[in-house]
Amino acid sequence: PLGGGKLRKQRQETRLKQPVSWLVAAVLFIIWSSSVIAEDEQAETITVAVASNFILPIEALVEEFEKASNHRVNLAFGSSGKLYAQILNGAPYHLFFSADQIKPQTLESDGLVVESTRYTYALGKLALLKSPYLGEKDTPEELLLGGDFSRLAIANPRVAPYGQASLEVLAAMNVPEPAQGQIVRGENISQAYQFVSSGNVELGFVALSQLTKEFAGNSDQKGGPNSYWIVSEELYSPIRQDMVILKSAENSPAARSFYEWIKSDKAQMMIQSFGYGLE
Repeated sequence: PLGGGKLRKQRQETRLKQPVSWLVAAVLFIIWSSSVIAEDEQAETITVAVASNFILPIEALVEEFEKASNHRVNLAFGSSGKLYAQILNGAPYHLFFSADQIKPQTLESDGLVVESTRYTYALGKLALLKSPYLGEKDTPEELLLGGDFSRLAIANPRVAPYGQASLEVLAAMNVPEPAQGQIVRGENISQAYQFVSSGNVELGFVALSQLTKEFAGNSDQKGGPNSYWIVSEELYSPIRQDMVILKSAENSPAARSFYEWIKSDKAQMMIQSFGYGLE
């Protein structure tokens, strides 16, 4: 009898505990559901203005960011000068990835960016690419020094930092400045690359990151019809590329989250893998 009474007592305690367990589970589920809903409500879509030289890296960076976030990122590409002008005219961008420091600095001085968000996300590198239709006999450097070309593509130096760097290289190498008709100015570095890769222009200064990724860092510059020469960084001023959060996005969690992602070690390693240097 004593044993039976003890057993009945244990059963009663079990019956009492079961509703409590279900209640706790229900409460936890409600809390979890609320957090998910709140997270979904905070999801944003931001628009990021990006200099043309950074197309390949930024697309890869956005893909990784969106995998780990509810936020979404739209990209707008162009020359740094053109994007800068659009920002001044009220374009609804949240962040600006310039190909230089000057434009972000100017926006900062004018009070158009969130304080202390100007950051050098990459150091640009210049390369000289030759047309794939020229064959393998001469390297791009040899063609440039020998003047054995009829047209040379560069990005417009008035709006694109890579274009200005190209002129610095010509001067540093004592290459006679080509006649006006020989220089083909692309609106941005992407257009300069297209001029050469299409075969319409024999030589062109491009961003190293634009070249096929598996060739980046290849020391054999004489191999293959798409061979290129990585220009010594001593021949042009450092191309420090800065990003900023624009003032209009000061209260945007998505803008801040994307900004912090770009500064992370993983993102910086990705940027470096595309042929950029780091500060």
